[in-house]
Amino acid sequence: MTGGGKRRPRGAAGPAGEQCEKNGDVKKRRSNQADIPDNLREDAETCYRLRLPEDFFQFWKFCEELDPEKPSDALVSSVGLKLVGPYDILAGKHKKAKSTDLDFNVHWRFFYDPPEFQTILVGDSKTQYHMGYFRDVPDELPVWVGANEAKKGCVISQVGDNVFAAVKLFLSKKLKEVTDKKKNAILKDIDEKLTRTAKELGYSLEQKTTKMKQRDKKVVTKAFHGAGLVVPVDKNDVGYRELPETNANLKKICKAIVDAPTDDERLKAFAPLQEMLTFVQFANDECDYGMGYELGMDLFCYGSHYFHKTVGQLLPLAYTLLRRGLFADIIQSHLANRRQDPMDQLAP
Repeated sequence: MTGGGKRRPRGAAGPAGEQCEKNGDVKKRRSNQADIPDNLREDAETCYRLRLPEDFFQFWKFCEELDPEKPSDALVSSVGLKLVGPYDILAGKHKKAKSTDLDFNVHWRFFYDPPEFQTILVGDSKTQYHMGYFRDVPDELPVWVGANEAKKGCVISQVGDNVFAAVKLFLSKKLKEVTDKKKNAILKDIDEKLTRTAKELGYSLEQKTTKMKQRDKKVVTKAFHGAGLVVPVDKNDVGYRELPETNANLKKICKAIVDAPTDDERLKAFAPLQEMLTFVQFANDECDYGMGYELGMDLFCYGSHYFHKTVGQLLPLAYTLLRRGLFADIIQSHLANRRQDPMDQLAP
């Protein structure tokens, strides 16, 4: 079980858009740090209110070497990947934005992206393939890089513990598919450069590292998206209790609600869900915060607007109880603006 363990409160942060230009605390120099101006580093982290790992900045430098004029597009024509999200800040797009009312909580957020997911690369727009950092806690660094195809569903797959590993895996699949010799040679050249750079910087290119396997052991439930949910569990097993329904049964309940021919039928179909919401209230009273977190996430992943109100009750509360306040803000922003196409807040 998992949940009410005390967590260090997240540092207060102001509204995402207006604070982008303001400098936060001066970061201490780390070894092996990419040569990125401090103000850009701070802008990227302040806009999102999230810390970014060093591989994020190192990958920008790698793309800068491939295309000094437009690093964001360095992999577009060859690999089919574009750098977006916090990379837009490094590219200075936030300074050219017409709107002053920017909400980075939903910048490049796809339909099924949970608050834990932060998009950094986009691929095929037909399937809405995208990669992003996955965090269990907003004030900690990402646990791995994930990938999702929003047109196919909510499943998030693990593709490495850094962006170099994720792109390497993408490249290796691409190399097997491409038959054109010229295109293949270009891909091989990028693959070799990427592999060399990652090794020089000390990044693992494995799809599943020891660190990722250790994180898997902390997962209390896979949830519908398959990425797993992590909540603190104390020695008395307080923090998480299982839902009274299996994933398969919960999906059947959801389907019955969505497919109901009339509002009256839909109301009746909601009964098992209402019972689960009562169980969640009991669980929250006894510090098993993970139960409401799981139910809210599963309903969000199911994707129907019929569940948005319930998700809006469950997830912000669960995140607040788990002291993951930023994730509560993100889910509220997303539910208010949830749409099939991703939202580029900095589109010209």
